[in-house]
Amino acid sequence: MTESKAKPMAKGMSRASKSRTSATKSKFPPKAEGASRLIDERIRSLGGWRAETLAELRRLIHEADPDIVEERKWIKPTNPSGVPVWSHAGIVCTGEAYKQVVKLTFARGASLEDPRKLFNSSLEGNMRRAIDIREGEVLEAKAFKALIQAAVAANLGSSAPKSQGTKSQSPSKAGAKIKPVKLLSGGNPQIAKADGDAPVQAYIAAMPGWKRALGKRLDTLIERYVPSVRKAVKWNSPFYGIEGQGWFLSFHVFTHYVKVSFFRGASLRPVPPGKSKQKEVRYLDIHEDDQLDEAQLATWVKQAAALPGWIP
Repeated sequence: MTESKAKPMAKGMSRASKSRTSATKSKFPPKAEGASRLIDERIRSLGGWRAETLAELRRLIHEADPDIVEERKWIKPTNPSGVPVWSHAGIVCTGEAYKQVVKLTFARGASLEDPRKLFNSSLEGNMRRAIDIREGEVLEAKAFKALIQAAVAANLGSSAPKSQGTKSQSPSKAGAKIKPVKLLSGGNPQIAKADGDAPVQAYIAAMPGWKRALGKRLDTLIERYVPSVRKAVKWNSPFYGIEGQGWFLSFHVFTHYVKVSFFRGASLRPVPPGKSKQKEVRYLDIHEDDQLDEAQLATWVKQAAALPGWIP
């Protein structure tokens, strides 16, 4: 999971802390700003490697999901600073500092894929998983951010109670009511309307059978050729667009295929094969045994992203 001889996680706590404080002031409502200031104070009070480590983890969490909200829970006389909590549609993880480790506990960690084996603590539970980081250890940033995004996607894809505006739960009980994503007609996942990568990943994770791998393949290809892509889930379908230009593509699960919609498809060259009742829209239906021409698809994606998109 970590490299014991690697460089420290951050050159210093102050720069990361100042950066997060500035971002917090411009982004969050007063209640969230207050929680963030208290977390700033908690990090400063730690000092040394623990402060640097927690500050860097905090930075990575916000990079992974800019819409995540900072909270402070479980305040009591023995712990007047409370516990820093990061939430999006429910608790994602908590951050605690002990003498020997900085611990991040994921409320639904047991249900998350962890291919890089970052979880190394609380492995016996049915719900939680934790990452313990010791002095001198460095967490793999890319894998950690993927884990944060997976946790957010799990929250968005479940009907568990939201953490904001509800009674605080202890970490051991958080996320105890996970329900599978409902599949609608044709096996299409029912995902609540939301902006960002996390709801799209929740949709893809719920795509049934062979369609899930295709969804990941489409999402990866779009990101590769349109690095500035904007994502959302609308009408139970992932949408891809450019900020200020509208949406250029979406896809949707049907019983026997996945339908890719190009909203300005009639302007693409060559024109995608599937016709629509709407003059500008063209479709590409992908079945299980189809040989996907990724080069052609990449050409369409790049052309579509360069055109004025569809604005609902």
